[in-house]
Amino acid sequence: MNRILTIISIAAAGALASGCCNKTTEAVEDKNPVIENIMARRSVRHYTDQAVPREVLQQLAECGVNAPNAMNRQEWEVRIIDNPEYFDGVTAVMKEAMPFFVNNDDPKFRNAFRNATAAIAVACPDDPSGMTLINVGLLCENICLAAKSLGLGSVVMAGPAMMLSTNPAAKPYLDRLNFSEGYKLRIVIGLGYPDEEPEAKPRDLGKIQFVE
Repeated sequence: MNRILTIISIAAAGALASGCCNKTTEAVEDKNPVIENIMARRSVRHYTDQAVPREVLQQLAECGVNAPNAMNRQEWEVRIIDNPEYFDGVTAVMKEAMPFFVNNDDPKFRNAFRNATAAIAVACPDDPSGMTLINVGLLCENICLAAKSLGLGSVVMAGPAMMLSTNPAAKPYLDRLNFSEGYKLRIVIGLGYPDEEPEAKPRDLGKIQFVE
């Protein structure tokens, strides 16, 4: 009788253990790290003064150029900026041209790149089909998501790109990016260690519809 009870106890324990394992496996499968990263990523507009290591910036740029692109033509050029002097110089120009980008009332203000300690500038040539701009967008999203996964913040900025491309006083800084002939600066991504945790803004899920 004791032997039978022992066998039953072992079988019950095995069944319980099996059930626990299955629940744990299901929970792990439900937590998709890629989807969690996408849902958690926010535009960060305040950064600490901690510098981002160059090997991390290189990794982010490589994640960018691994984005899908039309016919794998890779018609983009990427420049990594982490020189404080560069940020200071561009900020000085922006104070005159685009003063709304410069918050002199903020005691933490460092530069007009949202105080980012690093940035990635992306250029591509004109293309009537619009595909090169789509490619740049895909590249930028790769960088932003990779940055989030590494504990960094990111913000996609059109203002600095527009100013660098159009303001004669900023031309020396545009020239330092050394883009190939025919390539135009399209976007600048600010990067750094976040000094804020922005809440998610509401998304209109009504924009999503199935086609019947």
